[in-house]
Amino acid sequence: MTSTTVARNVVTGLRDLGVRHIFGVPSGGWVDYMEAIRTTDGIDFVLTSHEGGAGFMADVCGRLTGVPGACFGTFGPGATNLATGIGGATLDRSPMIALTDEMPAPLRGRTVQMGIDHQALFAPLTKATMRIAAGSAVDTLADAARIALSGRPGAVHVGLPQGMSAEAVEAATIGAVTVDPLPAPDAAAIDVLVAAFAAAEKPVLAIGLGAVHAKVQDRIVALAERFGLPVLLTPMAKGMVAEDHPNYAGVLFHALSDTVGLTHAEADLVVAVGYDPIEFNYESWMKDGLALASIDVAPADIDRETHPVAAEVVGAITPALDALFALPAEAKGWDLAALAERKAAMFAKLAGQGGRFGPCAALDVLRDVLPDDGIMTCDVGAHTHLIGQHWRTPRPGTQIMTNGWSAMGFGLPAAIAAKLCRPATPVCCVVGDGGFLMTVGELATAAREKLPIVIVVFTDNDLALIRIKQEKKANPIYGTPVRAEGTIGGPSLFGVPVTVARDPAEFRAALEAGFAADGPVIVEALLDSREYDELVLRKDKP
Repeated sequence: MTSTTVARNVVTGLRDLGVRHIFGVPSGGWVDYMEAIRTTDGIDFVLTSHEGGAGFMADVCGRLTGVPGACFGTFGPGATNLATGIGGATLDRSPMIALTDEMPAPLRGRTVQMGIDHQALFAPLTKATMRIAAGSAVDTLADAARIALSGRPGAVHVGLPQGMSAEAVEAATIGAVTVDPLPAPDAAAIDVLVAAFAAAEKPVLAIGLGAVHAKVQDRIVALAERFGLPVLLTPMAKGMVAEDHPNYAGVLFHALSDTVGLTHAEADLVVAVGYDPIEFNYESWMKDGLALASIDVAPADIDRETHPVAAEVVGAITPALDALFALPAEAKGWDLAALAERKAAMFAKLAGQGGRFGPCAALDVLRDVLPDDGIMTCDVGAHTHLIGQHWRTPRPGTQIMTNGWSAMGFGLPAAIAAKLCRPATPVCCVVGDGGFLMTVGELATAAREKLPIVIVVFTDNDLALIRIKQEKKANPIYGTPVRAEGTIGGPSLFGVPVTVARDPAEFRAALEAGFAADGPVIVEALLDSREYDELVLRKDKP
């Protein structure tokens, strides 16, 4: 047998899983792993400015490739920094293998500099947490990948005990990772679902992230068309049904959700397909007493005293949809013409208004400039609510947000990862000036990697969502201004050039130049945040 080291087994194992980038900030204990990465074809280490950014990058790699994203943090503060991105992968349902240094066995439980229990730290943030042993590290990685990819995807933490990396071991290879198969749904449960659907006069489809993972887009559209059903989407299911499709009814929870509510208020049954309450729980939008029929890999998480569960099919999603589609084609009681009028009125309110350079106008211009196959990532803030409802999304994966975890600072690292995963695809991000400050250091990562991405900063010097909530309570504005006035500052940041746009024409010109550049570019749009006031944080529940 060929002799090698633990570090080389770990790195080649990750490479053979399909991991192409490991994001992080190195430590002394990581040096052997970095040398193994340097001398192994097909895998690279990407130095980030902060471990939180590394976690966000690994999350997005997992989403776009279907291979667990990989990231690293050292003891104590490295691990706690990394935890923000790890929690994001778990609650946004992205496969990830998160690596950290760990104390060697004799020091666990002792009082040691930077020493905390990483297994305990990551237990509530991951699907599983484990550590390698010298002779079985590859087996541990394979198990971590299986868990990360199975069911609802998420993060798995793997500890790397310090001092083990250089140990001599036999070379080991990783085999094909077999994802845990989804159970076949119970036939009797499908029968109950079919009966409940057949009896309903106005069922509405509610589509979530699980339906994206199940790749049932064509079935959803066909089912809606066959029975004349409105389709509601959660924000992270954007792209499952085109915004101009006659059956599209809008996105839950985001801008003008009260208009979307006019549709689901008429329903007598919600047929939820892959609906994950991590984005928006049922009770926050379903009228009291409205019944649920759930089709998902997990049981429905809902208050069953308030909302009767008329049917619940747990397991693979496709068989249940096929059973519904097999019913005789007969339009339900929906008035799709009225739906079209509501939708047209909603989109009219979201269109950019003349005489004002607000976030709606900025999104209109960006959508026009970015090709349909381009990827737009976004941060968390008031602009996210506009994007969720207003941004035309040609297919899943072309708009990337965090909604289950909803961490500010996500947008820029997400764009970096998207460009690394899709180097030939135009990539941009939209960030508010508040969220931008949280991970602005990752500009150095984008510049170092020479990534041609366009970073759009919506500058209104305002944490608008919180400011709106303050004003709704008649409280003084306090603690929400990002700065008194002005721009993010300077003609460049971390070597990334900044162009300031004060109107749609300047913005368009700056974007076109940005997408033609050979490296990262910042386009700062100086916007009027008051446009958000009448569009976001609307009433969700009838």
